[in-house]
Amino acid sequence: MKTYLIFLFATILAASAIKQTFEGYKVYKIIPRTQDEVDVVKDLQKNGIGQLWDDQVHINYEARIMVPPNKIDDFKNEMVRTNIGTEELISDMQRVIDDQLQPVKRNSRTGSSFLDMTWDRYHNLDEIYKWLDDVAASYPNIVKTVVMGRSFENREIKGIVINYKPDRKDKVIGMLEGTLHAREWISPATVTWIVKEFLTSSDPAVRSLAEDIEWHVFPVVNPDGYVYTFTHNRMWRKNRGTRNFTSCASSGVADDLSNGVDLNRNFDFVWMSTGASDNPCSTTFAGLAPASEPETVAIVNYVKNINGQGKFIYYYSFHSFTQLIVVPYSNVTGVDILTAENYGDMFEIAARGAAKLRQRFGTVYRYGVAHDTLYVMSGTSFDWVKLETNVPVSYLIELRDLGEYGFLLPAEQIIPNNLEIMDALVEMDRVTRLMGYYSGSVPVICTLSVVALCAVVSLLM
Repeated sequence: MKTYLIFLFATILAASAIKQTFEGYKVYKIIPRTQDEVDVVKDLQKNGIGQLWDDQVHINYEARIMVPPNKIDDFKNEMVRTNIGTEELISDMQRVIDDQLQPVKRNSRTGSSFLDMTWDRYHNLDEIYKWLDDVAASYPNIVKTVVMGRSFENREIKGIVINYKPDRKDKVIGMLEGTLHAREWISPATVTWIVKEFLTSSDPAVRSLAEDIEWHVFPVVNPDGYVYTFTHNRMWRKNRGTRNFTSCASSGVADDLSNGVDLNRNFDFVWMSTGASDNPCSTTFAGLAPASEPETVAIVNYVKNINGQGKFIYYYSFHSFTQLIVVPYSNVTGVDILTAENYGDMFEIAARGAAKLRQRFGTVYRYGVAHDTLYVMSGTSFDWVKLETNVPVSYLIELRDLGEYGFLLPAEQIIPNNLEIMDALVEMDRVTRLMGYYSGSVPVICTLSVVALCAVVSLLM
């Protein structure tokens, strides 16, 4: 009965909540140089002065904190007192948020719209879902809609399957997953662009990538959280499960933050061992058990199902920000990076993808395991998929930018981001083919120094 009353109270509270404004909020960058400074930065949130954007704070790691207007003086005074340098990145968050929803004025660019979808602004869930239905209706022999499952608030987790050759034998399968974290709007904007390219591009390499693989594409796997970023709190990260609602007074954040679980800490991959929290008020709260959330269960069941339908080769999980291609596994360091049996291949594929991506606009992506590129994590989707299915190519891709805008990437960067990501995916597919992952049950292990030889071997297999 108590649990039910908590659930009811939290549901009523969420329904009646007023949309949070970020007018006058500023975002600052801080780089703590000592453990004492790390503690000071963490205390800024604990003491209610600001809210960190970063999952973890470490020595010499750039941390970002958003500070409400009534706490700016307190923040500055604390930074002066502790002699910690800061840099203001965003002077008014609400202005940047409002700009994200306004169409960008740009010169005509081929491919900037497709059916009712555009990539000159960010779109809400209803618009994305309607577009998926329109795509399926427009390409009935190639595309079908599919519902992976339902969210905590009973929304569909909708996607599409793109299959140019439904009668093919030895089917090759890939999956694109977007928006596990609700506030990362560039994620669905990227995944929908990839769909457009798969259906409309005339580039032979893109055509091959689109037509040789049956693609399972889900732009928004956290629909409740994504909706909440439009209706209540633009900076919401987790899902909207209310089972763990509690007071967050001791954590220095609003009680509403205890609603929800970080879906990218909720998978049964060394769950709760590192880089996750057991505090419901944390943005990295991993839930009370692995796969405790309906969204996680939906992904788990779907992946297990498609893994038995053909040769599962690709799993891409799109996030933002920091411009990374993260290789499994996310809990390992040192020589343990070789826990994934084809780590060397995945590293090589990522390296080639990052190099190709850089050629278009000069954007630099780092690559490697999470310990070397970001921070250690557990309970992550792409790691679980790799462990469960042994899919050869599984990555978490952190999209633009490096933190100048972070989760609030301006709309004018959507298309440049998407263009360079397509460059990377095409190159990564080219190298994957050369390594033999399409053609044989036992992959040919290749590196750049012998990639030409691998091409010859692949042709003979």
